[in-house]
Amino acid sequence: MSTLPSHSRFAADRLLCLRTNAWCARTGVLKVFATVSRLGDGVAWYVLMAAMVLLDGLDGVRASAQMAATGTIALLLYKALKRWTRRPRPFAADVRIRAWIAPLDEFSFPSGHTLHAVSFTIVALAHYPQLAWLLVPFTAMVALSRVVLGLHWPSDVLAATAIGGLLGGGTLWLAAQVPGLG
Repeated sequence: MSTLPSHSRFAADRLLCLRTNAWCARTGVLKVFATVSRLGDGVAWYVLMAAMVLLDGLDGVRASAQMAATGTIALLLYKALKRWTRRPRPFAADVRIRAWIAPLDEFSFPSGHTLHAVSFTIVALAHYPQLAWLLVPFTAMVALSRVVLGLHWPSDVLAATAIGGLLGGGTLWLAAQVPGLG
């Protein structure tokens, strides 16, 4: 059983979901956020890791391996949290909120897309800070897309941002403790 408060207690979450979800009634907005969300499924991160390896050799392999390890931990963590909290998605909790694309799983908390995007961005930028101009806005758009598309509450995205930040920073710290990794 969930230890999170009932979703009815999250009035700000509901209001933000309702307001941003309506943006997708415009075809161009829907296309942008659906595309960003799809890229955030993993496609963009796999391409980035492959590019690191191809363009930077062994250093790229190290960065990609650290991203892959971080991603594995993120996957296990967010799946466990979803099973534990079992928070309904916005569109399942409020008929006024529409799911503009199909969700990847049943529950809302936390946003796996956001958790991965934040943790991957932190790890990638530790190795390639010059990519901040691309990765920071992309990560912000992935996070926003989850709310706009009606798939997550804003608090799911905020929590995933914090968890992803801790995870990305934690894997960087851990790698620095192991000779030859950091």
